[in-house]
Amino acid sequence: MTLYKLARHDELVAPSMIVALDGWVDAGSAATTAAATLAEGGRVVATFDADAIFDYRARRPTLEIVDGRPESLTWPELTLRSTRISERDLLVLTGAEPDYRWHELSADVADLAGQLGVTEWISLGAIPAAVPHTRPVPILGTASEPGLLRGGVQPGPQGTLTVPAAAISILDIAITKAGIPSVGYFAQIPHYISGPYPGASIELLLVLGRHLGLELDTGHLPEEARLMRVRLDAAAAREETTRTYVERLESMVDEARLPSGDDLITEIERFLRDGGNQGGTRPN
Repeated sequence: MTLYKLARHDELVAPSMIVALDGWVDAGSAATTAAATLAEGGRVVATFDADAIFDYRARRPTLEIVDGRPESLTWPELTLRSTRISERDLLVLTGAEPDYRWHELSADVADLAGQLGVTEWISLGAIPAAVPHTRPVPILGTASEPGLLRGGVQPGPQGTLTVPAAAISILDIAITKAGIPSVGYFAQIPHYISGPYPGASIELLLVLGRHLGLELDTGHLPEEARLMRVRLDAAAAREETTRTYVERLESMVDEARLPSGDDLITEIERFLRDGGNQGGTRPN
């Protein structure tokens, strides 16, 4: 028995599979927001056994109560949808990061990708970093072999970086072992931000579009990013300490002083201590 159920679907031609899971590594919900935007209106190709892969006490379903009456439940899910853009078939796997059976899940996802004729795997993610909100969102890349990254994204950081693994990385490695080329694009999110960071979702969609050779719709994200920038600028203007810190980060970026592996580890550890949510206080 597999952990997934395959639905009836149209024939796919050499599809790329784009993957984003919430939690770690999805700072600012940047990756899952980008994936959801891409998959909007797509047809369900496969669903996964939620009872087998999720811990409902750690990731409780959401209950909606209307006029004192329990009305509905929204359960965590992991779903694969298909969409077609400019005659290009795309598969989007997104949802909650599973709690259980990672070994089995990774084998099943690799099997599913083989059945569907997937030609490449593209992970999307986001990590907290010492970067300012006033500069373009930096993107780090990973690749199963040299030369796969596109759009000017470079692999990094240089050297060895040892961090807690995310389920998306387990899937990535299983896909690579199955012979499917894989890449990852990871946005760096200002670590002082809390809540969604739509600017990073936009950048991930732009990078993904350049990789695929497609123009991807960013939906309502540009307006959300504009409003977020206004709030962040206002917060920095009110607080001298915050303004000084942002200016220091700006100088680092302007001098091309990219975060080191040690810097990234520090921010990642802070992110995990906060329970997978970004530290700091959301600006009003």
